[in-house]
Amino acid sequence: MRNTGLQRNAFSRPALSRAARFFVATGFIIACAVAGNMLAGHAAAAQTLDKVSFATNWVAEAEHGGFYQALADGTYRRYGLDVTIVPGGPQVNNRILLPVGKIDFYLSANTLQSFDAVEQNVPTIVVASMFQKDPQVLIAHPDRGINDLQDLKGLVLYISKEGMASYFQWLKADYGLLDSQVKPYTFNPQPFLADRNSVMQGYVTSEPYAIEKATGVRPKIFLIADYGFSSYSTLIETRRDLVERKPDLVQRFVDASIIGWYNYIYHDNAAANAMIKRENPEMTDELLASSVARMKEYGIVDSGDALELGIGAMTDARMAGFFDKMVRAGVVKANLDYRKSYTLRFVNRKVGIELRR
Repeated sequence: MRNTGLQRNAFSRPALSRAARFFVATGFIIACAVAGNMLAGHAAAAQTLDKVSFATNWVAEAEHGGFYQALADGTYRRYGLDVTIVPGGPQVNNRILLPVGKIDFYLSANTLQSFDAVEQNVPTIVVASMFQKDPQVLIAHPDRGINDLQDLKGLVLYISKEGMASYFQWLKADYGLLDSQVKPYTFNPQPFLADRNSVMQGYVTSEPYAIEKATGVRPKIFLIADYGFSSYSTLIETRRDLVERKPDLVQRFVDASIIGWYNYIYHDNAAANAMIKRENPEMTDELLASSVARMKEYGIVDSGDALELGIGAMTDARMAGFFDKMVRAGVVKANLDYRKSYTLRFVNRKVGIELRR
């Protein structure tokens, strides 16, 4: 799949807030994190911190919460890191900053982007995956007898061009959906809301919330990860040369980010959410709480291999399986050396697993 690395993600929505974009028109962090406790603060002050820049693929939101948590509660500092989070956005292409050395780490949306980097000979590599499940969903009207992806045959499907080039090819191969069913998704829910025989793409953490707020009815949600689309999501990507020259720095950033995600999902995340809201005023307490609840309900962060190996887990078997599915669907070439796209060197160590509630 070409050029997905230059987009917010393969299934993106161009607006400042995933939920608010349906109903309103459409930087750097403006507040520094304080240490989580006085002892940690003194310890961090006494050492020389390694400056690290981490760029996200979208504006601040709950889907980035673990990273903001690690910044807000002092976890990064306790790991000897002075981290700056560089937000993305609809007119921001942070990913191109990684291979040229302008940033140290990047939040990559999905496994397909890492495959694309190999195909394009971009010298980057994935070192951890914060989401075990891709949050991509298909949204249907309730009480229409739609209970499985097989039931989508014959319905109108509002899918973006990015979705058409990626996960929809898998839906065609595995579930028999057709190009003729698709109408362009313009990031406006009104066509879907007006047609009860239609289905719309979205993220489990955002669009369903917005639709329910607008209509008072919870829509039917199909998380495609639960039907076999086994892409990882919210991956930490860095340069190959950084892995070779500074493996200890990479390990510390990965470990601290993992702990940040445990604390964001399971513990007090008020400071992280305050930071997110300052960076992106369209975020609300209700939306942030809803997003975290959906991540827990659907096992987006902590499920599958993460239950045994810890958040951030990846495995060779799952990478191989997803690659085979994408080859079968015609999304990637069979001769692509996908193994170059990732390393397991920094994950599967059960870091922070005791923080799970």
